Amino acid sequence: MATYIERDVRTVRSVGDLAAFQRFVQLAAGRTAQMVNYSSLAGDCGVTQPTAKAWLSILEAGFVVFRLPALRSTARKRLVKMPKLHFYDTGLVCWLLGIRSPDQLAAHPLRGPIFESWVVSEIAKHRTNRGSAGTLSYYRDRNGAEVDLVVEGPEQASLVEAKASATPSAALLAGARRVRGHLAESHASPDTLCVYGGDAPQRRSDGLIVPWEQLHHPQTLEHLTP
Repeated sequence: MATYIERDVRTVRSVGDLAAFQRFVQLAAGRTAQMVNYSSLAGDCGVTQPTAKAWLSILEAGFVVFRLPALRSTARKRLVKMPKLHFYDTGLVCWLLGIRSPDQLAAHPLRGPIFESWVVSEIAKHRTNRGSAGTLSYYRDRNGAEVDLVVEGPEQASLVEAKASATPSAALLAGARRVRGHLAESHASPDTLCVYGGDAPQRRSDGLIVPWEQLHHPQTLEHLTP
């Protein structure tokens, strides 16, 4: 972190107050997998909104974070339009949040968002490495229907949920199942996949539940390249 702040940041843009920038990065870590609220982030850090936007762009340019856009739909749905913030390296997120052991992470209130960012970032990196076509986004509408990741291909889409729970159940697919019905008009039978914190895969009638350790398995990745 010190190397990044003291050296790399200055090659991208002049940051006058490096201590404030470090606080900004720590605050951003606490918002991983959440919708980007520039006003809240700027206020908590004691900087202006334009400064917060500029600093977030610096983190993007350094491949520290990325903004996952909200799904754009031609259907008449009242969709949320704000992007979500994700870190590429959840190990860095844990360090910034003071998490130093697996036990700390297991009991941490942000365990769920950290797990979500890990799943989304791993899929994003995999698709970038493959040069895969299509887009990544997330879905959330004004009625509360939500799915963590929508992987859109030329002809089909896949819905991905990330659940830190170690217990497989039909409830893990509930959100994706609801969104799948909403997308039926514009996407032909989207695949549904849930990556969870347990160790036993399950195939259900409405989707596949995959242990986190199998995220990089070829059979899992087939669902992520529509």
